[in-house]
Amino acid sequence: MTTSTQSTFTTGLRTLDRERVVDALPVSGELPHWLNGSLIRNGPAAFDWRDGSFRHWFDGQAMLHRFELDNGRVGYRNRYVDTPSSRSVRSDGRIAYSEFATDPCQSLFSRFFTQFRRVAVPNPNVNVQLGGEHAVALTELPLPVEFDPETLETLRVSGYQDSLRGNVTTAHPHADPTTGDLVNYLLRFGRTSAYQVYRQAGGNRRELIGTVPTDRPGYLHSFAVTEHHVVLMIFPLVVNPLSFLLRNQPFIANYRWRPELGTRIVVLDSRTGAIRTDTSTEPLFSFHHINAFEEGDTVVLDLSQYHDATIVDALYLDRLRAGEGIPPARPVRHRVELDSGRVRSTRLSEEPLELPTIDYRRRNGRPYRYTYGVGADRGAAELADFFNQLVKLDTRTGRTIVWREPGTYPGEPVFVPAPNATEEDEGVALSVVLDPAADRSLLVVLDARSFGELARAEVPHPIPFGFHGQFTRAR
Repeated sequence: MTTSTQSTFTTGLRTLDRERVVDALPVSGELPHWLNGSLIRNGPAAFDWRDGSFRHWFDGQAMLHRFELDNGRVGYRNRYVDTPSSRSVRSDGRIAYSEFATDPCQSLFSRFFTQFRRVAVPNPNVNVQLGGEHAVALTELPLPVEFDPETLETLRVSGYQDSLRGNVTTAHPHADPTTGDLVNYLLRFGRTSAYQVYRQAGGNRRELIGTVPTDRPGYLHSFAVTEHHVVLMIFPLVVNPLSFLLRNQPFIANYRWRPELGTRIVVLDSRTGAIRTDTSTEPLFSFHHINAFEEGDTVVLDLSQYHDATIVDALYLDRLRAGEGIPPARPVRHRVELDSGRVRSTRLSEEPLELPTIDYRRRNGRPYRYTYGVGADRGAAELADFFNQLVKLDTRTGRTIVWREPGTYPGEPVFVPAPNATEEDEGVALSVVLDPAADRSLLVVLDARSFGELARAEVPHPIPFGFHGQFTRAR
C-alpha cells in the first residue's frame, strides 16, 4: 500500500469536531423534481481524545447527519448524539465507558456480571429508525436514544415498559412484512443464554414471540424476516458468557472463531414462535442480511457473506489507518428447506457487495430482484484499500452495474422509489461519498435503473465513514 493511498481513505477515519448548519449546499446536475424529504445518516465521528484513540471503527462516538432535499435545494446539518460517553471524550478528553473493542479499565460486561445489573451508557452510532412518534438512534445495546429529526437534538434514552430483559440486540430491527410491527431479538447472557425474538406493535412495549436457547451465543449484527418467519443465522464467532467476567476484556475480544461449530440456522414462526427448523451449514460470517423470502416450504436467505470473521479484526483503527486492506463480502443465497433442514448455497455474483439495501417498503421479506451496496475494486491487490465503488446487483441474472469515481469512497446507497413507481428499480440511490483530495464529502444521487449520476451536492468538510441511514419523504 502506497503512502498516497494511506493518506486518502484514512480521511474518513478522522475525528470531525465541528457541528454546523448549511442552508444550501452547492449542487451540480439536476435532482428529480419528486425527490423531496430528508436523508438522515448515522455513524462514528469522534475517534480520538486527548491521550489516545479508540481501537475500532465501531467504537467512534455517534454523529447524525441530515440532508434536506427541497425542490432542488439541499440543506445539511450534523450533530453529535449527546451521551455521557461522547461528553467524556469530547469535553473531558478521556474515555470513561466501554465500547465494542475499547475498554478504559474493565469490561462493561464484567461490571454487569459483578453487579448483577448494567450501567446503561449507549453509543448509538449504527442506525436510525424514523417515522411514527419518535426518531431514534440505535446501536447493539437495547437502549434507543431519541432525537429530534429536524434539529438532530438529543432528547432522551428510550426505555421499555415490559418484563423482557437482555444484554444485546441488533441495530437492524425489521418491519413485519404482513403486520408492520417492529421485530427484533434481545440476547440474554447466562448459564444458558437465549435469543428472545419479540415484536413491538407500537409504543415502548415488547411482546415475546419465541425463544432460542444457546450455550455459545454467536455475534449477530442483523437477522432476517419473511412474511411468516423470523430467521436467525448464528455464525461460529461465539462467546462463553463467563468470559465477560473472567477475561476482563472489551466486548468483542471475548468472542472466538469456532469453525467446527458450523453456522446454525433457526427459523421461527413469527406468529406462534414455534421453531420450524433448526439446522446448520458451513462456517461463515456476515454483518448484513440482504433480504429473505419464501418459496413454498423453502426460505430463501441472501447475505453479504465473508469466508470467516477476519473482517472484524481488519476494521481495527490501527490497521485501517496504516492502510491495510479489507477482505471482500460477496452476495450469497442460502435456500433452507423447512421440513428437511437441507441448505443449498449459491454465490449470486463475484462482485463484492457490502452495506446492502433494497426497496425496503415494498420488498422486505418478499421476493425481490435488485440490491444496492458498496463494493471494493481490488485492482491487482489481494485486498481492497476500502469500499471504493457502488454496486447494483440483479439477483436473478447475477448482472452487476458499478459506479466508481477514482480516489473517492462511497457509503451505503439508500434506495428511494419514485412516486407511483411500477418497476422495482424505478427511483434513485443516495450515497454520501468521501472525496479525500478535495477534503470534503458529497451527496451523490444516482438513477437506480441505469446507475448513472444525476446530481451531487458538496459538503464543506469530510464526513467520517458512517454506517446506515434512512430517507423520509416531506409531508
